Amino acid sequence: MPNITFIDYQGAERAINAASGDTVMEVATSNDVPGIDADCGGACACATCHVYIDSAWVEVVGAAQDLESEMLEVAEGVEANSRLACQIVITDEMDGLIVKTPESQF
Repeated sequence: MPNITFIDYQGAERAINAASGDTVMEVATSNDVPGIDADCGGACACATCHVYIDSAWVEVVGAAQDLESEMLEVAEGVEANSRLACQIVITDEMDGLIVKTPESQF
């Protein structure tokens, strides 16, 4: 069971055991992780689950696909390591993943 550490914009950390096959968004919302709103419920139809992937994990997580990249264009504070949590499917190789939430999802 992969362990994911969520870090909010103020630096508070929260480690959660996640099931492979779930998305980072599902893990966050089912564990009340602040900073991930997920207004569309994981349909890649908004950008309210925007997160930053720790630089050590960018290659493991992979790059955003076209639809996700389009949705990230409406997110605030997008950086090279930005992803939508609803589009990151957890695998066993992601044990130790570090995800940072932005200050705002607007």
